[in-house]
Amino acid sequence: MEVSNKYITIKTHIEGAPKETDFELKTAAITLSVEPGSNDVIVKSLYVSIDPYQLNRMKSYSSSHKATVAAAPITPAEAIDAFGVAKVVVSGNPEFQKDELVVGSISWGEYKLVKGGDRLRKLDPMGFPLSYHAGILGFSGLTAYAGFFEICKPKKGEKVFVSAASGSVGNLVGQYAKLFGCYVVGSAGSKEKIALLKEKLGFDDAFNYKEETDLKATLKRYFPEGIDIYFDNVGAEMQEAAVANMNIFGRVAVCGIISEYTNSGRRAAPEMLDIVYKRIRIQGFLSVDHFDVYGDFISTTCDHLRAGKIHPLEDISSGVESIPSAFIGLFQGHNVGKKMVQIAEE
Repeated sequence: MEVSNKYITIKTHIEGAPKETDFELKTAAITLSVEPGSNDVIVKSLYVSIDPYQLNRMKSYSSSHKATVAAAPITPAEAIDAFGVAKVVVSGNPEFQKDELVVGSISWGEYKLVKGGDRLRKLDPMGFPLSYHAGILGFSGLTAYAGFFEICKPKKGEKVFVSAASGSVGNLVGQYAKLFGCYVVGSAGSKEKIALLKEKLGFDDAFNYKEETDLKATLKRYFPEGIDIYFDNVGAEMQEAAVANMNIFGRVAVCGIISEYTNSGRRAAPEMLDIVYKRIRIQGFLSVDHFDVYGDFISTTCDHLRAGKIHPLEDISSGVESIPSAFIGLFQGHNVGKKMVQIAEE
């Protein structure tokens, strides 16, 4: 049996900010069968995660290419793999049965043939919406959890600053930090996002970075006694300002540098004397390095969700056709919380 498979590709490598003309919607027939004796699996996409790091994969060169399989270069005109939730349509793999739900590496498309069933695992929804497993219970959640608890190693009462705090990772970091007993301030790019952070998510305070002309002075105002932990999602001037306001033995978890993804010339560096004399630790990390805490992450986060102590923020578009605009919107501040696209009905 053949079906039509719609999917998104890039036309050429993307060096600056992404735009609609960089992408193409393609349609190709896919046969819903696998080779006899193979372990291959064909899945139908339900929810696909939309993540800023994908832009680095679309460039002609990025150091991220060497960091992990998940950051391998994207070849123009070929289907783009991405994290998401799917349903098994056909399986030659005894580990996966038809109609089972899976989570893992699927694609920016309707169907995908997964060789050997690699990078897929069975999904138990645990009573939660499937969308949660592409966001708060997926890599965004693990990134926030591992970055905060494993990299930042917080102590109760410490003062925490989170940039891009209304984004898919930042909003969760702030909520984990508050539940742990820290003082938390976030930055975001609109008054609506600031209100959301303070009124719904429980941040102690928040500010609109677009309204500030001196970030060092701004952070001094919000942290008169200094910052102990900075969870960095943006890099550049914000990181420089945060380090200038950090306390002795401060920790910086570098999760992303979205301000530099679309502008390779935009650079700012923290004062090295601050790093030396304050003994500040700055560490980049990837969630894939922290699967050893996956069990704790799922258990803790599910408990918080069931108790209503943590609030998932989801921003969901519909249909393969909406993927390019959803992705582009990440770099224009359009999303609130976890951006994903629903490809098909559950």
